[in-house]
Amino acid sequence: MADIKPKLSIASGPAWLHDLVFVDLYVSLYSDRPSYYQVASPGLLIVQPHDVPPEYQADIVELRQQLEMVLKDADEAGLTYDGVRLRASKITTPRGETWVALRRIEEHPPAIADLGFTAPVLQALYELGKREGLILICGGTGQGKSTTAGAMLYDYLVRYGGVAMTIEDPVEYPLEGRHGEAGLCYQVEVKKEEDWAKYLKRTLRWHPRYILVGELRTPEAANQLLRAANSGHLVITTMHSGSLEEGLEGLLQLAEQAIGAQAPTLLASGLAAVLYQGFRPHSVVTKLYVTDSNNLGDPIRALIRERKIGQATTFVDQQMARQEQAQIKAVK
Repeated sequence: MADIKPKLSIASGPAWLHDLVFVDLYVSLYSDRPSYYQVASPGLLIVQPHDVPPEYQADIVELRQQLEMVLKDADEAGLTYDGVRLRASKITTPRGETWVALRRIEEHPPAIADLGFTAPVLQALYELGKREGLILICGGTGQGKSTTAGAMLYDYLVRYGGVAMTIEDPVEYPLEGRHGEAGLCYQVEVKKEEDWAKYLKRTLRWHPRYILVGELRTPEAANQLLRAANSGHLVITTMHSGSLEEGLEGLLQLAEQAIGAQAPTLLASGLAAVLYQGFRPHSVVTKLYVTDSNNLGDPIRALIRERKIGQATTFVDQQMARQEQAQIKAVK
């Protein structure tokens, strides 16, 4: 397949990074190293790095200086450079070189309808904005979990209104402020691992309709999240996992470290939906299960309470098949 490379207008003088079309930018903190960038390639998962053209080097120098300050005592951080929101991640190679990967963050998350979900899944995600409880989004690294979470929250604020709080490290999308006619969002950026639970607990005093929590990392944060999901809020969070079942099991194990035998009951009663997503060439692989809000004996809830999450696949597949059949009938 031919290399897809963006068209650049060669400036007569210095050019600015906000005009460079990129998704990822790779910058060394050593001035004698080149910089690279990647662009999004429609329909492709594998993209190729390109050299940053010479006319951008003056701006790279200024960006490097800002990165040295922002990442002085941290390996990851969010920052805004020349009006562009960036998420920075720092590593040191075996050669002793320090590099920073910068992911460009758009002003707003994409629309849920643009994420490649099937019609039945898309409709279910819209309807979840009316629910209370926990929406767990799981999948592998780089599979769009945070993008889906942000897109869902943004849609719910515009569609249904209400107050939202996000707790992230770093903030993925800048959602602070008003959205639609009645949506309002506040955001908190966590700096220390022990602050996740503290901010979650404090968030409840704001009486938000929605709470978005970046990927869960501590047992006490999982405890506070499950309690929020059982007290009238709609909580959206992400979990790194290789399957839907692994995502539920991972959350349960994390919560058990803080609250012991009570964890399965809290997760079962508070679960609104679990979504697994993974990207394949030209498609999105999705597994979605939505619990019955009026049925505490829902099959997946029962399996969680009995610690038999590994048996969830059958019920997930059955529900998705029913949704697809209903969609086919509706179209006819």
